Amino acid sequence: MALIIRTAGDPTHMLPALKRAILGVEPAIPVAGGIAGFQILQDQLGGSLIMERFNTSLLSLFALAALLLAAIGIYGLMAYAVAQRTREMGIRMALGARPRDVLALVIRQGMRLAAIGIVLGLAGSFAATRVLTSLLYGVTPTDPVTLTSVAILLALVALLACWLPARRATRVDPTVALRVEQ
Repeated sequence: MALIIRTAGDPTHMLPALKRAILGVEPAIPVAGGIAGFQILQDQLGGSLIMERFNTSLLSLFALAALLLAAIGIYGLMAYAVAQRTREMGIRMALGARPRDVLALVIRQGMRLAAIGIVLGLAGSFAATRVLTSLLYGVTPTDPVTLTSVAILLALVALLACWLPARRATRVDPTVALRVEQ
């Protein structure tokens, strides 16, 4: 048997008065669990949701690791592409390309790849809606706000991962780049 009582203030301050009132009506009632035989509803709910919170924390950790790996992968790919095209960048700059033109070229190339990845990821998430439905609480698998937020976050991470090698490409000295043998 359980008795649920709503209080206006902090429920822990009401516990002694509640215990006295219950025992005053029937002193033989056994009072078990919680503080002085009572348990706060938030504590009860918190205990019942501990596995869901653990799973959510674990999935969040994996999502953060995936985002970090994606950023490292994009950075590595762009750094390699810039290193392979050092001679080209030097020629472009020797022929009069401004550093911002080279920066835009490299970022455009990386963001094109990121856009393809985001579109394929969104298509994959729409394809996996049956599995996702059982894992989500409070949102649908095709929630536009969530999907847009994730796409924007991934685009920003990709932009940062492209910007670093692109900035390095703008610092290429044309005379040094032209002397590099490939």
